[in-house]
Amino acid sequence: MSALEDALRGVVGDAHVLTDDDLKASYETDWTRRFHGTARCVVRPADTAQVAAVLRACAGAGVAVTVQGGNTGLVGGGVPAGGEVLLSLSRLTALEPVDTLAAQVTVGAGVTLEALQNHARAAGLDFGVDLAARSQASVGGLVATNAGGIRVVRYGSTRAQVVGVEAVLADGTVLSRLDPPAKDNTGYDLTQLLCGSEGTLAVITRVRVRLVPPAGEAAVALVGVDGTEGALRLLADARAKLTTLAAAELCYAEGVSLVRSVGRLPAPLSEDFPAYVVIECTGRTDPTDELVEMLGECEAVGDAAVASDAAGRAKLWAYRETHTEAISATGVPVKLDICVPLDRLTALVDELPGVIAAVAPDARTILFGHLNEGNLHVNVLGAEAVGEKVTDEVLRLVAAHRGSISSEHGVGRAKTPWLDLSRSTEEIEAMRRVKAAFDPEGRLNPGVLLPAR
Repeated sequence: MSALEDALRGVVGDAHVLTDDDLKASYETDWTRRFHGTARCVVRPADTAQVAAVLRACAGAGVAVTVQGGNTGLVGGGVPAGGEVLLSLSRLTALEPVDTLAAQVTVGAGVTLEALQNHARAAGLDFGVDLAARSQASVGGLVATNAGGIRVVRYGSTRAQVVGVEAVLADGTVLSRLDPPAKDNTGYDLTQLLCGSEGTLAVITRVRVRLVPPAGEAAVALVGVDGTEGALRLLADARAKLTTLAAAELCYAEGVSLVRSVGRLPAPLSEDFPAYVVIECTGRTDPTDELVEMLGECEAVGDAAVASDAAGRAKLWAYRETHTEAISATGVPVKLDICVPLDRLTALVDELPGVIAAVAPDARTILFGHLNEGNLHVNVLGAEAVGEKVTDEVLRLVAAHRGSISSEHGVGRAKTPWLDLSRSTEEIEAMRRVKAAFDPEGRLNPGVLLPAR
């Protein structure tokens, strides 16, 4: 092997430099199985010092680096384009003691969301972000993509939870600002700059996050409505009348049918509906009465099932949370994560089938997402051969409705050609200047986020 591989072994040990094709394979394909690449080797450092040494070695050899967290990304951002060293952060799993006075904790970038949640809950607190991939998605990945999830309606996206970061630049320089004062106006906020940067500016190795009070008592409702408009009317009532609203998730008949088929689930309600909304309320006291009262007064409700016990809540959530799993079990989807203003959501949903059918007439489209933010996950099965055309048509439709081509998954490699639909020429040029300042040789995650000139 080359001098670079020998140097990397000297940093992380022989067992953590993978060069065999079979050992690299799982790192070279994304979760959807749609994006693939070939890594020169896979390197698995154990801490910030090793990450810095790895990046110095790669910089000295003039070799680019692709950064990967839990590999649950859906836009190819953590998969090598070809020939890069793949830097896996899966071993950065340190969990520091929870600071209960500040309601904060510092964790390694490779810590899974589920491990962070369990760690916080053991100390009587919780983490404000939650999503279905919690058992594999890493904290570093959440920050790098500014992930959203099902609790955005109450706590905001990952960016709102981040207090400080430790990160390594492409040349091995370590930036560490993990525990700043609560109020600090001493210049640029580099922590927030790294949130959503998709590994193109620096490699995040440790993160300090703020924690929230525990959820307490909870109640969940699965509500059948007459379509997108009915879902929006229900959302308006929920936001106006529920002081305990924690989640509002949207799915449609086609998706629920698929979930039932794959997961062998019973019908959720006494009759089928065009759309379904999952509402969760949490509070210090049991919010069931408040939730039931709101549902009884809302004219948009066709039927509803309500549960306050843990098993019952999990059964209702399954109709929404197992969408991604059911889709993946059915085929390789063209997955698009978009967001539009709420007053354009109905029109977008109505127009999507025709736009997709024009380029993929036999495709099957499954929609679901986060209702409060107008955030839809568009999954098109049976269209892999025309994925670029489907992507182009859908993203241009989204832009026509004043929406974003990426709501919470990032741009990755998949959407770089369409970045100008959401960002102006001047904004993209400004982002290029920031990238050049942090990574002048362009070695971190090449081809991710910013389109090629």
